[in-house]
Amino acid sequence: MSPEDLAALHAAAFTAPPPWSAASFAGLLASPTVSLLADPGGRAFALGRVVAGEAELLTLATDPGARRQGLARACLAGFDRAARERGALCAFLEVAEDNAAARALYAACGWTRQGRRPGYYVAPGGEKIAALILCKSLA
Repeated sequence: MSPEDLAALHAAAFTAPPPWSAASFAGLLASPTVSLLADPGGRAFALGRVVAGEAELLTLATDPGARRQGLARACLAGFDRAARERGALCAFLEVAEDNAAARALYAACGWTRQGRRPGYYVAPGGEKIAALILCKSLA
């Protein structure tokens, strides 16, 4: 998927946190620490990085018309594999506290809550939303 494709899918999937631009994706993809795991049909992707034995899931997006088909779960499994191959022993992510669907998916995939960041995200109307910090062992 191109940076433009990733930005378009991200914009379809998110309003808060704000979607990322094609330039943001291009910058991330240029890093040797970053991995992109995408659905072959371009309907979902996970983007993560591994640094010093720790993986971070930067974002996970699924086309709203393709949700509940296992695509995000498959991208997460790919993220886990890629992170392990790069030597990560654990992984973390941040998710909006009000994103019940994502939180349920992460819990089903073995992620557990480790912390909370109040007011981390800002919705388009200015409402502040807490981020939950989730972790997972990859060992």
